[in-house]
Amino acid sequence: MRRRPLLSAALALSLVLTSPGPGFARSAGSVRKPQRSAAAQPAASLPEALSQQVAISRRGIPSLAVAVAEVATGQEVFGYQADQPRILASNTKLLTTAAAVDLLGDGFEFRTPLLASGTISDGVLAGDLAVVGSGDPNISGRLYDGDSYAVFRTWAQALRARGISRVTGDLYLVNGLFEPTHIHPDWPRDQLGRWYEAPVDALSFSDNCILVRVSPGNGPGLPGRIELVPDLKIYRVVSNVVTTESRRRHSLIVYREPESREIRVSGEVWARSGPFEAWVTVPEPVDYFGAALRAALEEEGITIAGRSAVAEKLPEGSWETLAEHRSDLATTLSVTNHRSQNFYAESLLKVLGARTHGEGSWPAGVQAVREFLARQGVGDGVQLADGSGMSRNNRATPREMTQLLRAMYLHPAGATFVRSLPSSGCAEPGWRYRLAQPPYRGNVLAKTGTLSDVSTLSGYAKARSGKLYAFSILANNTAVWRARTVQDAILRQLIDHG
Repeated sequence: MRRRPLLSAALALSLVLTSPGPGFARSAGSVRKPQRSAAAQPAASLPEALSQQVAISRRGIPSLAVAVAEVATGQEVFGYQADQPRILASNTKLLTTAAAVDLLGDGFEFRTPLLASGTISDGVLAGDLAVVGSGDPNISGRLYDGDSYAVFRTWAQALRARGISRVTGDLYLVNGLFEPTHIHPDWPRDQLGRWYEAPVDALSFSDNCILVRVSPGNGPGLPGRIELVPDLKIYRVVSNVVTTESRRRHSLIVYREPESREIRVSGEVWARSGPFEAWVTVPEPVDYFGAALRAALEEEGITIAGRSAVAEKLPEGSWETLAEHRSDLATTLSVTNHRSQNFYAESLLKVLGARTHGEGSWPAGVQAVREFLARQGVGDGVQLADGSGMSRNNRATPREMTQLLRAMYLHPAGATFVRSLPSSGCAEPGWRYRLAQPPYRGNVLAKTGTLSDVSTLSGYAKARSGKLYAFSILANNTAVWRARTVQDAILRQLIDHG
């Protein structure tokens, strides 16, 4: 009875994984065996080839751990330290996104409504507006050609359609779906201003980051030009950037102190350079959302006279939905895994906690993922702290990772999960130059993971024979470049000899 899900996932992979090349594009049963002389040595079996490669690789990576299993049968064809837990880094996102597919459902949508209460007359809403946060991480310009106000512009159209150009009351920002802890306690405190440690809230805008654009001044020695996008007045910029004639002196630092709304920019910008851009996190996501919504509505000719009020739940009264923004799960998973976007993964984890345990918190989300893993027969060696892998307390064994990957391949909604993974040689960060030549290009779908002294890679690989394998290669206590070289060498052996 498991064959139908397997066929569905196989179809997804046949669309995503490219043909590996003219030498082995046929099915496994029609591959022509190469001619060899009597003196030629037989090719190494897959376990032998992997064993030889790992024996070479482990000399420089003492904390290497590897597992490889055939997806169709579940047979583990190779293991090295396969039951030893390792820090996962962003391979943690595989656990989070797999649980999201299972627990939320393939057709799940985030729904963020804009509501109104009061009466409408002569272009005026004598009452209030409200937005109820759903934990949607997609309200940004990412899917709208960089127009960060695109969603808010559709809301402005809905207001105008009802004849509203002015609101006399307040704007309620309802963020009670998530508990109020925005930053995970495990995350490095010296990196809180960087995009990959964005705070997490039920109402979020533009990944809870603001773009800082630095351009050279009108001549050497003159101040550089600083622009915030969007240019909201709730943030202050302090800059001592000067323009330099020397390209070698071009060096800029953009940072924000924790809990501060002051963004500091320092250094020198080369006179002939184009704009330098950096994303900086914001300290209070809901305030940022409210300020951006007001600014977008004002651009569209709609003003709100009252204050912005953060609320845990919608105030009592008669509320009418004027518009509703929806984001689908497949798009969210794709951004999470293709772009390795921590903010998306953490939003998903808190949504899982809210929907399964009634609490949009990290502990509740972790509990939801652990329960999902247990149902898949995975979990004894899994330790989880967050949803993205920023915490170094996320650990699992390679065998558990391959068990999860096979379970998701067999899952009724497995195609959505599989499609969310980037492929070898694609344009996504970390993959452009890895395994980018035939027969390897496009025949690996996998999630990378990187922290200081940690590099992980887990996913699916299609061999020359046409067989599909789930693999996990977890390297700790090593240089990232060395680990990536080893991971690619192991995958070449897997594809060549599988």
